[in-house]
Amino acid sequence: MPKDAAGHLIPGRLSPTRQVPSTIARPEYVGRAAPAQNTAGDRYSPDEVERIRAAGRIAARAIEAASAAIRPGVTTDELDRIAHEFVVSHGAYPSTLGYRGYPKSSCTSVNEVICHGIPDDTVLEDGDLVNIDVTAYLDGYHGDLNHTFLVGDASEEAALLVERTREALARGIRAVAPGRQVNVIGRAIEAYAKRFGYGVVRDYTGHGVGRAFHTGLVIPHYDAPQYDTVIEPGMVFTIEPMLTLGAIEWDVWADDWTVVTRDRSLTAQFEHTLVVTDRGAEILTLP
Repeated sequence: MPKDAAGHLIPGRLSPTRQVPSTIARPEYVGRAAPAQNTAGDRYSPDEVERIRAAGRIAARAIEAASAAIRPGVTTDELDRIAHEFVVSHGAYPSTLGYRGYPKSSCTSVNEVICHGIPDDTVLEDGDLVNIDVTAYLDGYHGDLNHTFLVGDASEEAALLVERTREALARGIRAVAPGRQVNVIGRAIEAYAKRFGYGVVRDYTGHGVGRAFHTGLVIPHYDAPQYDTVIEPGMVFTIEPMLTLGAIEWDVWADDWTVVTRDRSLTAQFEHTLVVTDRGAEILTLP
């Protein structure tokens, strides 16, 4: 497992780019430096919601398939291979592949990696945490989610962080209601995380998703009154809190993707794509 003298993660070696059959439709940004600007808003018709759900179901099942292989000795590249093959075998495109130059079909974030870890020859060890983040693109729409898993026998502290981060997401989802501002989501998450002294990462947020991978809508995971977009029925977005055992400051590796806690404390994350209903929210990224 690539680590420095202090035992912290360092970049590993990447395998060749995985191929996607030419019969599978690509998002518009593949082969371009950046995606086109989203101008279509964040509300969706019932038919569009079902298309997002179909994409989200593939992504969720890809994570299930990859997570079944998690054990000490497995590389994050192997998890990416499994996720990639699942997505393309179901006629979908792995949305991260080629997004702003990202080289892999999933993100695998281990231990102190907050998000956007690139799968490589890093070998999982007993007691690690690993987050798998998969987005599938199908029939013109994206479905996005992630989960954090324990590798082997993790410490109680690590296990509680994972359990409570999952609950933080659940509380954020329960806070969704038409007429409220999106800030209520972050307020619910931060209030819960503070009970345990966890840090709540601020600079990486939830986002609008569907027609575009990221629409421009920001969903904060902390109490941020400046984010005052009013929640409306038919809106689709992700909630994806990132909690740490330490501080919230971060560094990014030279690959311009991998984000790690500056104090190298453990971190966990969970994410779902959801649609706003007349009474609350419905998760679209279930297996």
